[in-house]
Amino acid sequence: MSSWFDKILPSFIKKGSKQKSSIPEGLWRNCSSCSAVLYVPDLETNLFVCNKCDHHIRIGARKRLDIFLDEDNREEMLGNLTPTDWLKFKDTKKYKERINEAKNNSSENEALIVMKGTLNRSPIIAAAFEFRYMGGSMGSVVGEKFVQAIEESIKQGLPFVCFSTSGGARMQESLVSLYQMAKTSAAIKKLKQSKSPYISIMIDPIYGGVSASLAMLGDINIAEPRALVGFTGPRVIEDTLKVTLPEGFQKSEFLLDHGAIDMIVHRRDLKETTYRLINKLQKN
Repeated sequence: MSSWFDKILPSFIKKGSKQKSSIPEGLWRNCSSCSAVLYVPDLETNLFVCNKCDHHIRIGARKRLDIFLDEDNREEMLGNLTPTDWLKFKDTKKYKERINEAKNNSSENEALIVMKGTLNRSPIIAAAFEFRYMGGSMGSVVGEKFVQAIEESIKQGLPFVCFSTSGGARMQESLVSLYQMAKTSAAIKKLKQSKSPYISIMIDPIYGGVSASLAMLGDINIAEPRALVGFTGPRVIEDTLKVTLPEGFQKSEFLLDHGAIDMIVHRRDLKETTYRLINKLQKN
């Protein structure tokens, strides 16, 4: 005999109910911070920021560029470049297998997407890391796409914006991946010499060789609220140095207080804030 509570439950959440849910799949999503149940159309309108706790939910590279760039006049750059297994690397799986898995998980050829478009009708080149592709790790192709995007910015005198979220250098490419830190840093130096602005926007999470190179070298370094930014994780630091780290260590608010970044900008304000910053930098 069922309890009174079972009787008042909607049919779509009754245990063992064979009746198909009347709610279409994909219409609801849980906030990973406060666990609130969010209506996806409302969440999209709010740029995937929880309207209960203001948590900035992780989004893919293409969605981020869709939000940031004007809808018209977009052109993807270097989209056909794919990684090569230079070292025939194998850990628990072959590198080739991991590449195929990453493509299936993300529907992308690599962990960096580059677009030429406009920001409030002003020409710009923007790049975004795709974390679903091997944790947004930086290998030879990511480095090459970043550098070629900068070279195009220099050639056309365009500002460059990069949204970085990454676990760091890609271990499957060994020193080839570590070399990208120097390669991208040198390209940024050339961009600054050309007087074209570079705005770096750091997204949760951003670690390792990417945070230690291109992500921290912007003319202006921005982070989203409560984004985790660092070189290695807090637990590794604590275990290695045998210290207790301050509360909130590596969150963007802590980094701002200690001068490691320039600004924290809410996702809804990123487009207009970046546009204003670029205009000021171009006038100087």
